[in-house]
Amino acid sequence: MPAFDNLRSVFLSMRTQWKRFIPWLAISVVIGGMALAGWAVWWEPRRLVVIEDTIDLPCWTGDPLLLAIVSDLHVGSPAVGLARVDHLVGVINAARPDAILLLGDFVIQGVAGGRFVPPETIARHLNALKAPLGVYAVLGNHDWWLDERRVTSAFTAEGIPVIDDAVVPLKFGSNSFWLMGISDFWRGRQNVARTLTGVANAAPVIAMTHNPDVFPNVPARVCLTLAGHTHGGQVALPLIGAPVVPSKFGQRYAKGHIEEDGRHLYVTTGVGTSILPVRFRVPPEVLLLRLR
Repeated sequence: MPAFDNLRSVFLSMRTQWKRFIPWLAISVVIGGMALAGWAVWWEPRRLVVIEDTIDLPCWTGDPLLLAIVSDLHVGSPAVGLARVDHLVGVINAARPDAILLLGDFVIQGVAGGRFVPPETIARHLNALKAPLGVYAVLGNHDWWLDERRVTSAFTAEGIPVIDDAVVPLKFGSNSFWLMGISDFWRGRQNVARTLTGVANAAPVIAMTHNPDVFPNVPARVCLTLAGHTHGGQVALPLIGAPVVPSKFGQRYAKGHIEEDGRHLYVTTGVGTSILPVRFRVPPEVLLLRLR
């Protein structure tokens, strides 16, 4: 049957061409996989992007305030050595922020390919940060796991106050506001209502904390809550987002500006890596946030 013979001939030809194509497909897959691995393990973790954003807050009636916000340095992770900390300090100082807020997880334990760097050394390098209103810190879960007293002492000795569960009055131009620290949601002794009793007037309150999971417990009296901890999931897949986020709320507080019931939260994706030394489509960042 000529028609059958023709179909059989076409099929055999296609199969022969497909067999020739398979090795090239396999090579392409391998090369693509190596490229993605290089991106995630080498290139992306060593990037540093400066994110500039502005939030209009109803409670903020004074001059615009520029905050530099950094979280999750994890100094000692494969892509974050002391030279990188010094570079980070230079980038932040060059932006000339009004205040600098450090949101915890300065140290690292147990990351593949990393090494432990003492908090005293980390604080000594961060001592070069300068801002008119000062530099303030809260501790993250890794800092608590190491020794919260040791980390606090190391930063305090270098002139960087750790304000876990405390409030600080700050004067900015003709206006004033309160900076409130909330201790780590996993390991701290946070009591937001009790800490707010230290606020002595109706001036705006800005809260800084490590883990955003405390946000549902933050009342509307706080204009803005700033957090880190999530690393943005470290890996963000197209269409899916971050498959793994260290939060009981999943991707809800993974990164960026979140508004709920008129309350504002901003989560920075941080600088270092934890557990696995990879980042994919979530580059290390310094957040420059302008309030107005």
